Amino acid sequence: MNRTANRAFMATEWIMRFAYVNLLWIGFTLLGAVLLGFFPATVAMFAVIRKWIMGETDIPVFQTFWTTYKSEIIRSNGLGLVIVIVGGIMVLNLVFMRNSGDSFTNMIQIPLYMFMFVAVLTMFYLFPIYVHYELKLRQIFKNSFLMMIINPIENLVMISGVVAVFFVVRFVPGLGFFFGASLTAGIIMGTVYLVFNKMDKKKQQA
Repeated sequence: MNRTANRAFMATEWIMRFAYVNLLWIGFTLLGAVLLGFFPATVAMFAVIRKWIMGETDIPVFQTFWTTYKSEIIRSNGLGLVIVIVGGIMVLNLVFMRNSGDSFTNMIQIPLYMFMFVAVLTMFYLFPIYVHYELKLRQIFKNSFLMMIINPIENLVMISGVVAVFFVVRFVPGLGFFFGASLTAGIIMGTVYLVFNKMDKKKQQA
């Protein structure tokens, strides 16, 4: 009975933690007028979740979040600028393909969709690498792409997890307010952290 009660308590505690960091993410995104707040808030959220995954469950969440947010507000928006540009290119590609029905468009559809698929998968690795390693932005993008290429199983895990969260939030929209971003970040950070550990083991063996 005590074991069941302890598990229930731990589950409740983790639910509260993810809800709290999700609310912090929303609040600090709004604090930066969304445009300037989204990326530092996302980096701060990943930084907190990374520490939890590494076993640092007793960290002061608000202080860790706020400190990361302040220190990374400029650099993270540099990362965000590149993401927005790539995202804009993908949107333009979709609009172009939808409005153009000629034979040339049909020929390039598959390469364009492949580009967008690879770009999205690469973005899954950006924030975990950003908070885990001290790298320049160019190196973050390079390493994200390389890790994405050599870890297909982990890619599938992340896609499955993100899609699952999407459908849950779609059918129960209220959950998105409390868990949408934090659960997605937890799935991505947890999966990519396994990649980091796998790479460290390979380096040690080499």
